[in-house]
Amino acid sequence: MNIVVKNFSKNYGLEKAVDDISFEVKTGEILGFLGPNGAGKSTTMKAITSYLSPSAGTIHVGEYSVLENPEKIKKHIGYLPETNPLYGEMPVLDYLIFCAELQDVPKESIKDRLHKMIRVCGLEVEKHKKINELSKGYKQRVGLAQALIHDPEVLILDEPTTGLDPNQIVEIRELIKRIGKEKTVILSSHILAEVEATCDRIMIINKGKIVADGSPEQLRKQAQGREILKITVEDGNVNDIFIALKELNSVEVVLRIEPDSGDFEIQSKPEFSSRRPIFQLCKEKNWVLTEVTVVETKLEDIFRELTIN
Repeated sequence: MNIVVKNFSKNYGLEKAVDDISFEVKTGEILGFLGPNGAGKSTTMKAITSYLSPSAGTIHVGEYSVLENPEKIKKHIGYLPETNPLYGEMPVLDYLIFCAELQDVPKESIKDRLHKMIRVCGLEVEKHKKINELSKGYKQRVGLAQALIHDPEVLILDEPTTGLDPNQIVEIRELIKRIGKEKTVILSSHILAEVEATCDRIMIINKGKIVADGSPEQLRKQAQGREILKITVEDGNVNDIFIALKELNSVEVVLRIEPDSGDFEIQSKPEFSSRRPIFQLCKEKNWVLTEVTVVETKLEDIFRELTIN
């Protein structure tokens, strides 16, 4: 079930939380939604779930409009908000049965759905415990189970790994990837490595606007407008090396990594490579070039560049 957002805006009084954004998410795709606090991520996700209405534009989940068919959309969506909607005094099994009934799962199907969610979400050992007795990781598993209990075609996850330790993050990530093979998934997170490892596609939103959209590889390629090299040059005066590197026609910026060492970061001019000129320079000067490393643009660098004020 595809999600299609067209010219969506949301205003809170005079403040525009989301400003005329459009995108589509297809079945079997996991979209990572990134942005700083207040960028409009949660507002967009709540609008897709029909929790709030657009100020302008349209949102369709499958054939249904959030304005005209909100109740039908809710039946097709599983939603895990940032604040996990759990009742701590209820045992896990009772809570999931309660959620299934709320979602109008047929009575004859509840038992099968319950067993499947317990298995898929890894809750077999903890299923008889009260939710308050569970660790944070298992509470998140219960939250995912409630979002999936009615077998929705669309899954919306707002910060699903908040507060988890590294081992729990890996477990939840693998669970989301398995689920995402069959469903349309949107998840938001502040953990960039998690988004990169989990999602097929990343969309970055800043100040209510989409500023980047593509696979991690595509975003890196777009950001790599110029070559960045880390080099080490030995057997020469550090200041002489620094001056000579700056004078190369292909070089735009030379940065010293350590004040008195031969380690430098080289930023080449757009569409230029400095590897061969640096090699030739060292050969002419009888300097020894002991390291040349191409620095890959990181997702963190792309995020900062696109969202910094």
